[in-house]
Order: sequence, then C-alpha cells, then structure tokens
Amino acid sequence: MGARDATVIAVDDVRAVTATLPRAYEVVVRDQIKFRVGAIVFAALSRDETVMGVAFPKEERAAMIASEPDRFLPPRESDMRFNWIHLRLAAFELEEVRELVIDGWRMCVPKSVSATLS
Repeated sequence: MGARDATVIAVDDVRAVTATLPRAYEVVVRDQIKFRVGAIVFAALSRDETVMGVAFPKEERAAMIASEPDRFLPPRESDMRFNWIHLRLAAFELEEVRELVIDGWRMCVPKSVSATLS
C-alpha cells in the first residue's frame, strides 16, 4: 500500500470499475450512490463521496481496521451485522479501491459469474 499522490478517487473512478462487473448496476438511494448485484449492495459512497463502504468479510473486519485505522473504518452500528467495511478514499490508490470493489462484488455473485472476470 503505497504513498498517495494528489489524485482523489471520484465516483466516476468507481463507476469505471463497476461497469466491468457482470450483473452490477448503480442506484441512488436517499441521495447516496450504491452499486448492487440483484438486491445486494456491494459498494456505496457517502453523500460527500469521501468514504466508501464495500462488502468485506465481517470476521476479518476488526483486524483490518486495527491494522490500518487511518484507512479503514467500521460501518455504523446498525450495519455491523453485515459483511461491510468503510474506506477513507483519500487514503487509497485507485488500484487498491478497484481490488476491494471487485472482491466485494465477488462476495455477491455466483462463483460461475465471478469466474468470468479475469
């Protein structure tokens, strides 16, 4: 996880990643951009687009947050039961966000669909 340059990840960067993912689509819910597979949200941006939530194994969440608290945040209390973690977008390179979004998407699609992405 390298040093950040001056580039800030924007919603269009996330859209470019999700556009390559089979069955993924974008919705707006209460002025918040979310990306879904079916009814399952695998990525969502905060209203100010500085934080993004992604599907993430909840059994690994605490360790990830503890290891890099300046980059990862827990979801709000009501979302702790879900496989979810928050990212401070300014602390990430685009390739890192791309990997996390794709990993989140993989959690939501059948393995046969996931295998179609190289």
